[in-house]
Amino acid sequence: MLLNIFSPLCHQLLLLCVLVILFSSVPVVSRDPDYALGKRQTPIIPPLVNFQVSEPILTTVGDSNQYGCVHTQLLMDHAFWFSYGMPFIGSYTPPPCTFNRVTINFTVTSRGRQFDRLGLMYLGDVEVFRTSTAEPTSNGIVWTYVKEMQQYNALWRTDQKIIFDLGNLIDSTYTASFNTTLTATFSTIPSSRAAADRILPISAKRSGTNGTSAFSLPGDNALVAYTIPQNTERAVVSLSACGQASEEFWYTNVFNTEVNTFEDQVGTLYGYSPFREVQLLIDGQLAGVSWPFPVIFTGGIVPGLWRPIAGINVFDLREHEIDITPWLTILCDDASHTFEIRVAGINNIGRGNASLSDIVGSTWIVTGKIFLFLGPEGSTTFGTAPRIDVSPPTLQISSGVTKNATGANETLTYRTSSTRSISITSTLKTSNGSVFPASWTQQLTYTNLNILLSQGFTQRTEQLTKGTDRSSSGYTSQYSYPLIINSTFSTSGGGVGITASLTRSLNLTIEGPSVFPSGIQSFNRTGSPAFFALPGHLSPVPYTTFPPPYLPSGACTTSTQSGSASYLSAGNASYSFGTTSQGFGFRGSEAAGVGGNAANEELYTRRVRAVNASVVEDVQTLIGR
Repeated sequence: MLLNIFSPLCHQLLLLCVLVILFSSVPVVSRDPDYALGKRQTPIIPPLVNFQVSEPILTTVGDSNQYGCVHTQLLMDHAFWFSYGMPFIGSYTPPPCTFNRVTINFTVTSRGRQFDRLGLMYLGDVEVFRTSTAEPTSNGIVWTYVKEMQQYNALWRTDQKIIFDLGNLIDSTYTASFNTTLTATFSTIPSSRAAADRILPISAKRSGTNGTSAFSLPGDNALVAYTIPQNTERAVVSLSACGQASEEFWYTNVFNTEVNTFEDQVGTLYGYSPFREVQLLIDGQLAGVSWPFPVIFTGGIVPGLWRPIAGINVFDLREHEIDITPWLTILCDDASHTFEIRVAGINNIGRGNASLSDIVGSTWIVTGKIFLFLGPEGSTTFGTAPRIDVSPPTLQISSGVTKNATGANETLTYRTSSTRSISITSTLKTSNGSVFPASWTQQLTYTNLNILLSQGFTQRTEQLTKGTDRSSSGYTSQYSYPLIINSTFSTSGGGVGITASLTRSLNLTIEGPSVFPSGIQSFNRTGSPAFFALPGHLSPVPYTTFPPPYLPSGACTTSTQSGSASYLSAGNASYSFGTTSQGFGFRGSEAAGVGGNAANEELYTRRVRAVNASVVEDVQTLIGR
């Protein structure tokens, strides 16, 4: 009988022959029993270190003689197992010293199999940190994220209830918990930007019953009412919003009239178009919008894209600012006013006509905050009523279906484009008698092309969002979010396969008084010892500051990811592998230095590439090193 050389039986016979030859020609040498035990032990594989590429964060070192205050406090040490509807509840007491800077360190370990999960941290009813998890492996993962938090100093200076919501489920297949540690470090640094005097939540306010305070849209009415202090001289709202479930990949969704195009092949498609607008309304009138950045979580598209390099912003979902100072002439009247968050998509009403929808699919998780900057006690801000120049966005849509030889739908192509202009102006008079114009303007453009091929099993998405926001305070934000995704879904022998490639960027320039730290503050150091928390490093690295003066007034971030990956799932087993590259640059703009101005000074760069969960290239530059 001929023996197949690739059969398991042949492999066993060959191995036996090799062993006989080896042991017949090599003398037996006695070994210590501990030696044999050591040879048999399985090597310990360290956990995979995941990271989000972002600018480094200054970590203060030294003692109180250098900083006036250096105090680190443990806020949470908790494992999230069966935690849906069961957030961590803790308490916080301010440190025994004065401070003007706060950073948090969030470190997570996990081992096994699990979906990515969304996490929200609250101080009372105010959301202060929105994050998500990496997907673990059988050998385990770990990541650390450091975030600046001095924008919430008005909250940190009083006792607070800490609520951390990270919903997770455990079963025989999805076995991993998320083991978390959260610390806060308080310090005093020079040239600290003034933080808001009061912060009001636009939330469901459930902390009194140890509940989480995010609104879920559609379903909840994301509306609150407040009487704003009459001595408010500046007010800014931040919006935190992200899609989940049928809205996680909103930028690939189809028009409502097209959701059944491939019903027999891939099922019902998600609707309300690939366009989303997060809206802020004051007393029912539109005050500003956010056209969201397309966040891709670590289980998104193909999981192999995001090991160990996480998607842009997934460990710290960025919030959008809307300056509502022009509204103070109405808001400072000692009466109650409403603040509401809505999320809109598109209703197509036939023949290329479209309008904004009142609702979208399920689910958007939203909250907001009102940052108030106050004048002297007893003073009143007043002025002219705001002029509100807000028209509906222009919406242009088209779609087309082709059929194959059998008459079944084969392809679907749909296009969406939109522009919007917002302008709100008034004249304010504040406590010191000064009269000045207050304004908030937004200019936005959006284009999207989606092509579904092979009866819905292949999809190509091309999207570009661009915008410029300006405030009379001097705040300006310019941003663009290009995105290209190609993906193919397949089934065979009871298994599921996905292959995908993508290229995406976040380009963001912020000038002037943002309510959030821009990252520039970390570099405005003058001769004190410092450490920087670099993404991908579990411990801070030492840093030598550059000579003063160096005072950049703005920050410019460019971040581009590209990659390709595959996924295969069969039974209870799944596999994913791929290649991802990311280039990152962080610059200070309009920097006043010795000998003149240095525009767009490069502060930090990183070029990193990972193949099959291993980093094969990582080049970082940090000014001063």
